[in-house]
Amino acid sequence: MKRKLPIGIQDFVSIREDGFVYVDKTARIHDLVTGSGRYFFLARPRRFGKSLLCSTLGALFEGRRELFGNIAGQPALAIDSLEWDWKKYPVIRIDLNPGNYTLGLPVLNTHLNLAMEFCEKKYGIASCGNDDPAGRFRRLIAGITEKENEKAVVIIDEYDKPLLSTIDLPEKHREIRNALKSFYGVLKSSDEYLRMGLLTGVTKFSQVSVFSDLNNIVDISLSPRFYDLCGITQEELERDFNDEIEAILAKKALALDRQTYLEKVKRFYNGYRFSEKPETVYNPFGLLNHFYEGGKFNGYWFATGTPTFLITLIEQQKIDILDLEKTTFNFAALQRANVDNMDALAVLYQAGYLTITGYNEKYDEYSLDYPNEEVRSAFAAALLEGYIHAPKQNVNALEIKLPKALAGGNIAEAMNMLPPFFADIPYDIQLKNEKYYQTILHLIFRMVGLYCRSEVRIAAGRIDTLVEAGDYVYCFEFKLDGSADEALRQIETKDYLLPWTGRGKKLFKIGVSFDSEKRNIGEWKAREISNA
Repeated sequence: MKRKLPIGIQDFVSIREDGFVYVDKTARIHDLVTGSGRYFFLARPRRFGKSLLCSTLGALFEGRRELFGNIAGQPALAIDSLEWDWKKYPVIRIDLNPGNYTLGLPVLNTHLNLAMEFCEKKYGIASCGNDDPAGRFRRLIAGITEKENEKAVVIIDEYDKPLLSTIDLPEKHREIRNALKSFYGVLKSSDEYLRMGLLTGVTKFSQVSVFSDLNNIVDISLSPRFYDLCGITQEELERDFNDEIEAILAKKALALDRQTYLEKVKRFYNGYRFSEKPETVYNPFGLLNHFYEGGKFNGYWFATGTPTFLITLIEQQKIDILDLEKTTFNFAALQRANVDNMDALAVLYQAGYLTITGYNEKYDEYSLDYPNEEVRSAFAAALLEGYIHAPKQNVNALEIKLPKALAGGNIAEAMNMLPPFFADIPYDIQLKNEKYYQTILHLIFRMVGLYCRSEVRIAAGRIDTLVEAGDYVYCFEFKLDGSADEALRQIETKDYLLPWTGRGKKLFKIGVSFDSEKRNIGEWKAREISNA
């Protein structure tokens, strides 16, 4: 019998009462709520479990201990045996995820007032009015505290959704930003009435007063203590989803041993790192969908939506696609966002398209790269669409045939697939230089899931593009309006493939000449080299 997986279910009460699988985070939550801090901010990419965290905290502070014990055939959670008073606190929970904020301030005000009206009715206090959401919020906190004779807990989920939704609508964005600045500022003036506050979101907007006026808020987004508060660790994967893993491995068509399968799952869905420590976590949404679909490796998380403004930012700021995985940032730059001066690379990290891969303690500097194969290939496809508006049928054909051809050493078959792809690039898109063609090929290789690196630095120089597929390694050198022979000579003269000799791989050098007049591949030549 298949277990119930909580795909898209972010309500803790429903998960526990209806017997869904729950990855127990309550020991980490206990660590958070019993520490010295009272106000917290957590940034994580979309669909990473932030809403479930908020729902769990709400049930905890409402004293609903029955949900944390043995229930609906599910075992008791860790916090049930930890020291906690299970006192009932009034909880004000506001979820800003719903709402079409592109329509402006009236939608935000309506949404805030509806959330506060719900709390007023829940706790039986008189309406605090709806003319000014900030004023109503202040009166609501004080009123609930006095009515319940306990300090209130405020949980605001997706605090930045109205800001992100209007990021390309400057006038509406500023209007909403000013309103939220006033609304969130209430938390500082209501300190005497508050037991705890939590805000979650994707991005830390530097111009929102909660991070300046409320100077005692603790940003745990990059804290090593709470790296796994959202997301699924390797230990949790193997412990809590063993039934699903064994069911997939039992399929006769899947000729994989457990270790090989788990390594593939890790390459595809793990890799998200949220602190200087090297520990990483899985994207819950992608992982749950993978199990639900019987082990299919698809881009579930990425398919839920890539903000077009990110692609626009990359184009506007002339970000070198080939250098995305070589990015470095300091601590402050990773966290902040300013709509008047958006840094595309920082936003890519915050949104989950790049993640931390290294940390230099001396300079407090983080290295960034794509988190996993899902994001690497799917984001390449999105960038390719943004660059050249490639027809979908051409993309589909390449995704199926190109990896197979290169993994089988069929160079001619692979190379003959590429000219039709270039031929469909609209004429008004400028193919500016050799780097542009190189970028297109890099994105193609990445899109189809091949292990591809460009601008690879070795002792002898810099390789244009290196592709590894199965038992084959392909070294590409590109020339614009040059010759394939000239490109091959450069590979030979600089002995680019020397670092890969003696590793049991079949090595090929491929010289490619681009014809600027035809706006396509002019000629190419390939030679196998000895790998003794």
